[in-house]
Amino acid sequence: MANHKSAKKRIRSSQAKRLRNRYQLKTTRTFIKRLRATSDRTEAEDMFKKVSSMIDKLAKRNIIHANNAANKKSKLAKHVNSL
Repeated sequence: MANHKSAKKRIRSSQAKRLRNRYQLKTTRTFIKRLRATSDRTEAEDMFKKVSSMIDKLAKRNIIHANNAANKKSKLAKHVNSL
């Protein structure tokens, strides 16, 4: 258990950040699943813009690695183009 005041604050703040990161990651994963499930090209293109933006934000905030974000966007772009 933490003994210092600053360590206790760090525990609280890191827990809040962890919850926020989990929420953002889970939301993005849900949107990716919706995008993969859609079969309408115009709808998929609109969703792709939103999803790629979400993925970029995750990478910018170091929630996922930049290469992981690039791979996800590449695979989604292939999917959208194949429709």
